[in-house]
Amino acid sequence: MDEKQIDDWTQSRENRLPSFAEVLARRTRPPVDLFMFYLFLQREGAEDILDFWLDVQQHENLCRAYFKDVRKSGRAIREDWPEYWDYARRRGSIYGTVVGLNPQMATKRSTTSTSELLTEQDRQNLATADEKAMRSPSPRMIPATPATVAGDDYGQQQPRSSTPFSLSGRTPTLFYKRVSRAPTVIPRTAAVTRQDLIASAEHIYYRYLSPAGNTVGATENHEIYLPPALRIHTFPLISGQDPKSDAEKTLLAQVPDMFHAQKEYCFRAMEQDAFPRFLRSKAFGNLTPLSALVRLIAGLITLWIGLAVGFSLIFLDVQPKSKRFFLFIPFTIAILLLISHQYELDPILVFLRQSESTPFRTLTIREPYVKKLLLGRAIWVTIVVAALSTGLTLLFWGVPGHRL
Repeated sequence: MDEKQIDDWTQSRENRLPSFAEVLARRTRPPVDLFMFYLFLQREGAEDILDFWLDVQQHENLCRAYFKDVRKSGRAIREDWPEYWDYARRRGSIYGTVVGLNPQMATKRSTTSTSELLTEQDRQNLATADEKAMRSPSPRMIPATPATVAGDDYGQQQPRSSTPFSLSGRTPTLFYKRVSRAPTVIPRTAAVTRQDLIASAEHIYYRYLSPAGNTVGATENHEIYLPPALRIHTFPLISGQDPKSDAEKTLLAQVPDMFHAQKEYCFRAMEQDAFPRFLRSKAFGNLTPLSALVRLIAGLITLWIGLAVGFSLIFLDVQPKSKRFFLFIPFTIAILLLISHQYELDPILVFLRQSESTPFRTLTIREPYVKKLLLGRAIWVTIVVAALSTGLTLLFWGVPGHRL
């Protein structure tokens, strides 16, 4: 996906905010891009659900690459993997077009998918970008630390959190030292095999779906909440071992579509819960909560200094009274800091086209409609600050001096 495509998509969004599907498809600019959304979730300690979505997306890309490799070798999916062909023909598959299933036979597995929210041209562009990414050694937008998993240690289902955005006993991250656990781009030095598909699915299961304390190998557990109907309790397949029994071969046939329903549930959960809050935070403000809190403390201290100086000038009856006009400086600074905390918006940064990504670190605002929204709010905040500062200064100027 090149810069020209992103520019074309951005121009089509000059009078509206981006959708969640556009953010996940990397079609947006800062401060409402995928990287900023990841930082937003990371600040709340809820980034695991996005990591899961990205990992499953990568798993599905790996499966598409496998099917394309099979077709390029001159073999038909029906002959190369008859168990999957039979499963997809009976149950439906998201890879129906790739494997050559009849559209009437390849029924949809769920009501809504990310790709259905895009136009046909967008899907073609994204498919082309994914295919290029599969062959590219460059890292993904979010840095990653992949892990290798193996083993067959299974436990009983444990109670899970009641919310999809569970902190899982962790405190929200303020300084963002933790890196993404999403996988890197799949290397394409060799054809994808079914063992690669098993390893990918095993990695996802033990990282996100296995109950806490039931991980194996080097995999850290970051269990996400799923409704009971979508939970996967065991993963009997083992990477590095070819399925031998008919039961294992039947289970292997489900691996390509295994996590698609869970992925769509996570998509809807993020779209309905976290994404609206993300837009309110980044499309109508440009400060992080920690930065806003620092402004609140600094504003209260500055206001106290201004009031102390103002009352001193009054009760010491300092002449001439015009000296009181200098109170405009601390009052303006204090009110600016306090209003910036209230709205989580710093008008000075907006006029410089900057938005905070992490506390006290900024990036350039490049999304046109967000830029327009923030500029309007910055002008309003500036007018409010000027009016309040002027009124407070005139009030202290007009009070007669009285030496105690």
